Amino acid sequence: MIHARNLTKVVRNGSIETTVLQNVNLDIEESEYVVILGPSGSGKTSLINTIGLIDKPSSGEMFFMGHEVSRLKERQRSNLRRGGIGFVFQNFGLIDELNVLENIELPLQYLKYSKKNRQEQVQKMLSKFQLTHLKQYYPNQLSALQKQMVAIARAYVINPDVLIADEPTGNLLSADGNKVMDVLSALNEEGLTIVMATHSATEADKGQRVIQLYDGHVITENIKNRL
Repeated sequence: MIHARNLTKVVRNGSIETTVLQNVNLDIEESEYVVILGPSGSGKTSLINTIGLIDKPSSGEMFFMGHEVSRLKERQRSNLRRGGIGFVFQNFGLIDELNVLENIELPLQYLKYSKKNRQEQVQKMLSKFQLTHLKQYYPNQLSALQKQMVAIARAYVINPDVLIADEPTGNLLSADGNKVMDVLSALNEEGLTIVMATHSATEADKGQRVIQLYDGHVITENIKNRL
């Protein structure tokens, strides 16, 4: 599904260059739950953004669903993202001016869904993630856990090929974070491919495979046995 070869990412700030990814190689197959583990500054977000077609690598190759994407223009990458990748962020990324229902519906408006189909899909998400009673609420009326559940529903509503989660429990209390991790695990058990970035070894334990980054390098890769 996702194959990266010798990915390098260099960030320029004036005359200063910082290499945030160095010769990263990885393979992520359909229905896997892969965790990218590392401390702050290790390159997790840069790798997540590259995998998620938000950023282009400075060099190297990356394939997504059979497409070589490292050299695509922004519009081409955007078209692949819209229908194939769902995102969940640490800061939720909800639109304050839209209620829960409208936030979940938003990605569908960029795809070829009729109004009826959009409504049907949103109702499924509201039910699946137990948000029906909150559908008219706005983000400022929700708890942090509720916001993240809305964000997951919004990511999942497009029926993505892969869900990418960047520190999805970073703004949550530990008990609420555990609930989010349980939801992600359940989605993976249903067949959804998940790639999650975290600094938490405890959360990394939820995945099937852990790729550890340090200073932009992959330093270890562990496959876990799951009963």
